[in-house]
Amino acid sequence: MPDAKILRIYLDETPLRSAERREFNIIERIRTAFESQGFRVELRKNSAAERLKSATRRGYSLFHMDDPFHARALTLRRAYFYPFWRIEASAKRWEWEIAKTPFDPSMIDSAAAETWADAWRKRLFEASADRPERHGLVYVPLQGRLLEQRSFQLLSPVAMLESVLRHEPSRDIVVGYHPNEVYTPEETRAVQVLAQSTPRMRLATEPMPELLRTCDYVVTENSSVALSGFFFHKPAILFAQIDFHHIAANAVETGVATAFEEVQRLIPSYDAYLYWFLKLTSINGGAPDAEQQILDIVRRRGWEV
Repeated sequence: MPDAKILRIYLDETPLRSAERREFNIIERIRTAFESQGFRVELRKNSAAERLKSATRRGYSLFHMDDPFHARALTLRRAYFYPFWRIEASAKRWEWEIAKTPFDPSMIDSAAAETWADAWRKRLFEASADRPERHGLVYVPLQGRLLEQRSFQLLSPVAMLESVLRHEPSRDIVVGYHPNEVYTPEETRAVQVLAQSTPRMRLATEPMPELLRTCDYVVTENSSVALSGFFFHKPAILFAQIDFHHIAANAVETGVATAFEEVQRLIPSYDAYLYWFLKLTSINGGAPDAEQQILDIVRRRGWEV
């Protein structure tokens, strides 16, 4: 057990200011949870130097999104949609507890799941998700580093696009750039060359919810757009490791050809999965028992709180 009941939370500048004003909800719930157990909670600026110092400081460290590189550190990361969060022993989502836990739809109350998912569909996507259709298109949301194959990816994003064109013979391919990525001229040129050489492929002009409403399925490395697509009951093919892989066709595990065959017949329990993935296994920062959820998780991660 640490020799001091101290929790230090390391945050970047903007969330740090918000937390100092006590306006960052999940940090407030964490603060309350730990203070109820006699801990002092300190907010620290997130920098490489501060994180390195944390390894020699007494007490526990919680990093916002960064790697918890020592035995008394964990990471806090949003579970894609507010107010859902996870506290984990790795910054890599595919190493998280949820990624390694099998999903069994028979263990889920289907009526409760449907009610919950319906409410969240309306909350997240308003009217868009109420009338999903299939217009004969494949939606491919891109992320970053389009020409590079990273260690958790089966192919680079551009090679993934080429694979979609080879294995999807008839549907239109709609490619979406990530709104927060800055692409190099070489990256955009590679995508444009593919689009110009293939009449079926075009760059997206519609917003993401509309593409999810009208697509037949999603293909991505591991973009959270695929998870959003589950709210629209749209299947997905993944080309990279991630935590929400359970009901997707997984090219990493089965190979590309098999994944494209599987996605044509996938009819998973979308609502049950979302209910399990978000409500039952993450921390709901807006729930009345959020503090208890937080304490339960950090204790399961080995902290003596």
